[in-house]
Formats: sequence, C-alpha cells, structure tokens
Amino acid sequence: MRDYLDIPFKIKAVSEDGLFSGYGSVFGVVDSYKEIVAPGAFAESLQGRMPALLWQHRSAEPIGVYTSVKEDSIGLYVEGKLALKTARGAEAYELLKMQALNGLSIGFITREDSYDKVSSIRTLKKVDLWEVSLVTFPANDASRVARVKSIESITTLSEAEAYLREAGGLSRQEAKALVMRLKSMNGQRDAGDLGELAALLKRNTAVFSH
Repeated sequence: MRDYLDIPFKIKAVSEDGLFSGYGSVFGVVDSYKEIVAPGAFAESLQGRMPALLWQHRSAEPIGVYTSVKEDSIGLYVEGKLALKTARGAEAYELLKMQALNGLSIGFITREDSYDKVSSIRTLKKVDLWEVSLVTFPANDASRVARVKSIESITTLSEAEAYLREAGGLSRQEAKALVMRLKSMNGQRDAGDLGELAALLKRNTAVFSH
C-alpha cells in the first residue's frame, strides 16, 4: 500500500525552461502525520531509477521528469524539468511562479520503520520512493516553495551570481568567473547594465544547469 508524506522543503529556483532544484524531503522533521524520515531511507530505492514527477499524486498526470535525485546530509535533493509544452506542466510552472502552488509530497511504500509509543512518532528507515508530486495542500504547512527566480528579473551582478549558484549549483567563485566570462564574450564593460547578460544567461542555460 502506497503512503504519502509532506515535509518541509525548499525549491531553490524555477527557470524559464522549467528547470528546478530543491529538497523533496528533509531528514529528522516531524510532519503533521507524526512521521520522520531517517537518513538513508531512500538510498536503496534510488539505485537505478528515478521517481516520477506527478501532479497531485495522480499517476495518469506526469508533469515532467527528475534529472537527478540523491540523498545528502540534509535530505532528498532533487533536480527536475517541467514539461512546459503540456497543459499541466505549463500550468504547474505558472502557478509556481505566482506562488499559488508551492507544496511537495512524496509517494512511497514503507519497507522498514519503527514506532515510538511515548511520542507516537513513526520513523521511516527504508522506503521505496515511487514519485514526488507538486501539491496544493501539503500536510505540513511549512512545506512551501521559498522562491521562484526569473532570469529576466536579474538586474545586478550579485543577482546574476546568486542565480548561477542556486539554479546551477556553482560555487561563489565559479559563478563570479562565469558571469565575467559571459560579459567579456559580449563585450560588456558596464557592470550595472545586465540586460544583455540576462539574455546571455538564458541562451547559455546548458552551461550552468544540471
């Protein structure tokens, strides 16, 4: 039987081509169903396959694909791409930008868990992860999108560097070097005028997104 779990997460950025990244699960956080995910819970499940990217847990409504899903010290880190040429994928993108939709929920089958009778908290130790959905009403109200960033909104050098760090996973030094390289390729000398740099970033998304 499949379970669903909504926990705090943060989508770091959503770009114009539908790329996004963030955390679909955070270890050690109790959700409204009084469940906790333990580190390592997803490890076996992630070997060899990606979870589905669904709309509201509906198996007949995929809205894109996950390109990278892995555990780190914080939780379940995900990178995905919305299918913007589909009606539902485009709808999800627009709602995310407006922050009208900003919840995330995982669908899974429990393989190993434990239950604390004193706290009434269940700890998920091993699960089969089937899907990670965008949802309207997460069980945990803290499970919300923190920010949706648009390339066209970049107006300063520091914002461009921040975008590269968040959307592309670059270090501060790498982001600064790439911004200066793009500016130099475009012959820009005015660090305050980044209109064309934003266009360059959009055209060169493949350089910094993964």
